[in-house]
Formats: sequence, C-alpha cells, structure tokens
Amino acid sequence: MQPTQLSHFQINVRGENFGFYRDLFTFLGWKLIYEDAETLALAEKNGVSFWFLSGAKDVVNDYDGPGINHIGIGVAAQEDVDSAAEYLTRAGVPHLFDTPRHRPDFSREPNTYYQVMFESPDRILWEIVYIGLKS
Repeated sequence: MQPTQLSHFQINVRGENFGFYRDLFTFLGWKLIYEDAETLALAEKNGVSFWFLSGAKDVVNDYDGPGINHIGIGVAAQEDVDSAAEYLTRAGVPHLFDTPRHRPDFSREPNTYYQVMFESPDRILWEIVYIGLKS
C-alpha cells in the first residue's frame, strides 16, 4: 500500500452555527468548497477538509471522554496565533486555559509551542497553534 494521508472530517453541528465556522475558517485561509442548507465544507491548502453537517443531536460533548479531545489547526508564525486570538476576541469567543501562551512542556528551546484554545458554539474544542522557532 502506498502511504496514506488525511482526507476529511465530518463534524456534526447545529446548522445555525455554520456562519461561525465559515467565518473562522475563511479568516484562517481555508477555501469554501461546498455549502447548502445542510452542509458546509471548507478545505485547507493541501485539500484536507472539514464537512460540517447540520442536525447534531442535542447532547453535551465531553472532550475529556472517549473520542477526540480537540482539533489543532497549525499556522505559519507565532504572530498568526495572536491574530487568531484577536479575531476570536472580536467575535466574542473566550480563550480557554490561559491562552494564548507558550507551552514549554511541549517544546524545547529554541522552538516553541504557542497556542490559543477555544470552544466553538457546538462545544467542540479547537486549538490554533504555531510550532517552530520562538520569535
């Protein structure tokens, strides 16, 4: 078998929150590839895509339970994390876990792991992260 790669993720959300995901991911440079009343799809530069589908059941997501804890979106520079944090603040989205901040427990000098974490309106935990040389 040839090496594989990530293709896409289906994320069940409430349809009324499509605007949040569309605005956030277009801000982050993702391309809108499909949208109708039930589906919103955005892709990053290498083609990996998120497919947001409406009609999620009304249950509480516990990101410390079985399943995915959070989804990390990598950025090219530490300043990009700060820009994303400012975007989230303007959008009224609280930053979680005292972020943005460096995580020396996840990296060694001269590199850094610099992140902002937040929850979407559907209680999905997201991280925007820069991993590389500390600036």
